[in-house]
Amino acid sequence: MTGTTLPGSIPSVTLNTGATMPQVGFGVFQVPDAETHAAVATALEAGYRSIDTATVYGNEAGVGSAIKESGIARDDLFVTTKLWNSDQGREEPLAAIDRSLELLGLDAVDLYLIHWPAPGRGAYQAAWQALEEIHASGRAKAIGVSNFLPEHLDALTALGGTVPAVNQIELHPALQQRDAVARNQALGIVTEAWSPLAQAAVLTDPAVTSIAERLGRTPAQVVLRWHLQHGRVVIPKSVTPSRIKENLDVAGFELTDADLVSIDALESDGRIGPHPNELDG
Repeated sequence: MTGTTLPGSIPSVTLNTGATMPQVGFGVFQVPDAETHAAVATALEAGYRSIDTATVYGNEAGVGSAIKESGIARDDLFVTTKLWNSDQGREEPLAAIDRSLELLGLDAVDLYLIHWPAPGRGAYQAAWQALEEIHASGRAKAIGVSNFLPEHLDALTALGGTVPAVNQIELHPALQQRDAVARNQALGIVTEAWSPLAQAAVLTDPAVTSIAERLGRTPAQVVLRWHLQHGRVVIPKSVTPSRIKENLDVAGFELTDADLVSIDALESDGRIGPHPNELDG
């Protein structure tokens, strides 16, 4: 995975498909569909070119309308959506992606993810084979997973087919998931962090605030920069225009090795979302 810089100084990574993915994207988790259009429009105007949504968020239509009205060329955007657990199986994803594309108003997404392994359903391997078919059809330019632990990744690679391009997991200073990150790296999978700011829980830690004061940056910018310098993709979410812009402004400064170490030391097993082995619904 090699890094490049996109227009506007947004850093990027190269996926195992050869495609380029911005390292900073805009997430719309828990944003009501009625508010999504305005939030995404603000993000696109601010310079974001990667948008992350999901079937279960119920706001793909809002994302799609904002993209359509933006006037931005499709090739300049990176759009991700996700397959929900109830649509796992060998055939169900084929219909699910078509529903998502209709809501988004797109012919294809740049990245399609299995949202959770949902191991109790026993269907994520079959779903992965369906995603491979979706990829081959051109409806998803790359395919990946979300919330997959090493054992779930091993079950997919044992199929002998496509290696996921991305694994999107909860990851922030209080939950660094080092085993999952290491397995991603070993397999050439890009690690993407959801809830990269731990819903602001880490932003008042002295290790973060002291770095922010020294650099003249906000604590959120410092934590996002920490992710980027570790080579990860981040998708911070906000509906506040000033914070949307602030979260993108993370390319003009560097953390020192000592800064990285001090933030690395904040690990506390502080999981915010469900454990991947416990969410099957």
